[in-house]
Amino acid sequence: MSRTLNEALHRRPLLFEPVPPMARTSPARSAEQIEAVARLVAEVPRIDAINLPELVDENHDGRPYYRTVDPRVYGRALGERTGRPILVNKVVAHLDGPDALKAWVEETVAYGIRHAVLVGGSSRYIPYPGPTVAEANRVCAPAFARHGGGIGNIAIPQRQGEPYRMLSKTRGGASFFTTQLVFGAGPIVEMVAEYGRLCLQAMLRPSAVLVSLAPIADEMDAEFVRWLGADIPLAAEREILAGEEAGAGERSVRHALAVWDDLRAGLESAECEVPLGVNVEQISVRHLATARRMVEAFADRLGPAPPP
Repeated sequence: MSRTLNEALHRRPLLFEPVPPMARTSPARSAEQIEAVARLVAEVPRIDAINLPELVDENHDGRPYYRTVDPRVYGRALGERTGRPILVNKVVAHLDGPDALKAWVEETVAYGIRHAVLVGGSSRYIPYPGPTVAEANRVCAPAFARHGGGIGNIAIPQRQGEPYRMLSKTRGGASFFTTQLVFGAGPIVEMVAEYGRLCLQAMLRPSAVLVSLAPIADEMDAEFVRWLGADIPLAAEREILAGEEAGAGERSVRHALAVWDDLRAGLESAECEVPLGVNVEQISVRHLATARRMVEAFADRLGPAPPP
């Protein structure tokens, strides 16, 4: 691609977030997943980057159990196959202190990965061994920047005081935010508009906000979304899953496009100048075709990437 991710972030970026292979997936099956995603990216050239999640459970002590292979291994293979920038998500709270964080950054760069989304622990009541997101930002932002990359953080529209957290993280080096999965425009309009207002007051250039949207093809997908901590309004769930199951994927795509249109309209009314983009999540290995349909729909809706 001719433009880097840093350039794309302020020009209507479109990211795709596929599911990494599960930890016990055979090498042959992993290769099939890589080939399927690489083919999708090649056939939808509007995709600016590939965003890889870290799917992890915690026990009662906050210790991690990783569901998937290391996203960096998957990311290196996808980067080589597609030529797209790779982002990896990392729950920094699980690392064993500052030295482990620095080592993780060095290893990540060695994989050829220049961008990361730094994530905190799932509970405020657990004394994690690793750094907070703010502490990790201070270490990772300059480290990745030296290699032409950058860092992002997660934004949760429903969380009280989130625009102030975003402002602080922007000051700490976050050049973009990916949101928790959203199924309605209201909370995110309020969050982004307030964040833009705070940045204006602080005379700070706002970081890009990538709105995470995902197709839901069946009740198993909906349950997984809830496990991720996202809120699916009852009306949205009924709209998507009611009726013939075969049509749920297409209804999900239409719903996501409507959320995006409502979001854009709301922020235009608020005269908000925060750069926006879209992050399409796959959710389920079983439904790559549905995820592809959503990616294609947003490639059309966003239009060609504007020139620098």
